[in-house]
Amino acid sequence: MPNSLLQSAKEVILTEAQSVFDLANRLDDSFVDSCKLIQNCTGKVVLIGMGKSGHIGNKIAATFASTGTPAFAVHPAEAGHGDLGMITEGDVVIAISYSGESDEIMTLVPVIQRLGVSIIGMTGNTNSSIGEACDVHLDVSVEKEACPHNLAPTSSTTVALAMGDALAVSLLTAKGFSPDDFARSHPSGALGRRLLTFVKSIMKTGDDIPAVNADTKLLDALLVMSQKALGMVLVTNESVLQGIFTDGDLRRVLETHSDIQALTIGDVMTPNCKSILADKPAMAAVQMMDEFNLNSLPVVDESNQVVGAINTHTLMQAKII
Repeated sequence: MPNSLLQSAKEVILTEAQSVFDLANRLDDSFVDSCKLIQNCTGKVVLIGMGKSGHIGNKIAATFASTGTPAFAVHPAEAGHGDLGMITEGDVVIAISYSGESDEIMTLVPVIQRLGVSIIGMTGNTNSSIGEACDVHLDVSVEKEACPHNLAPTSSTTVALAMGDALAVSLLTAKGFSPDDFARSHPSGALGRRLLTFVKSIMKTGDDIPAVNADTKLLDALLVMSQKALGMVLVTNESVLQGIFTDGDLRRVLETHSDIQALTIGDVMTPNCKSILADKPAMAAVQMMDEFNLNSLPVVDESNQVVGAINTHTLMQAKII
């Protein structure tokens, strides 16, 4: 039984993979024409499809919307009962139906055409009703479904989804859609947090900044470092950054000095230390810390006055790393 299940799974995947491979090999100017229609669209891209095709339409619409092409999906049955008002002049409709004969979609076609809205048909039959009624036809036909009875939409839905991804990514590339653009539409995702979070929004400020003067005794500075729990103490003069002392520096001081009671923090600090501006992206802090093998960073303003502090733990808490 386990072997037969594995064999069945492999056959499904290979069948669907072959269908997608065939799709890539037959792409033609109709794909380019579809991209141009969408590029010139002054409204939104509207996906419609019944059943499994509707689910694929939802996914394609979501992919378009997250990659810079405003889009949404409309259920064709609901559209026939009022939701058609969501489709307006300037939109482009992508109608998905493997047979190309969906009654629910064909009922909407005359109304959509009267609006002057272009229709891209995504079907498995160019000569179908939808195939002949649309402005541009995208062939998503498959040799066979992965279902052993050649009935359940499997290969055909995979190919339709791949065609939608191909449209979305081709348009993304053409318009120069950047990772920053992607992050703006995904503010709650990991990428969005990394690209849209700034140092000033996660840094420690005010009394939480471990700062002392250069003439502070080392032992007193260590107490401040321990209390603030950032693994460092900043040395300042009227808030202007003069240097830094970290827990790594402490280990080196203990190795080289037998008596540390007489030392001031100014004696052992690292002057001209690395720092970052508060309005920099948090990822810039990560990159700087990686490049210079740092665990902590002072945050300063344009006048080199200390306004905050961050460390690796701060970045981890903010889910930047």
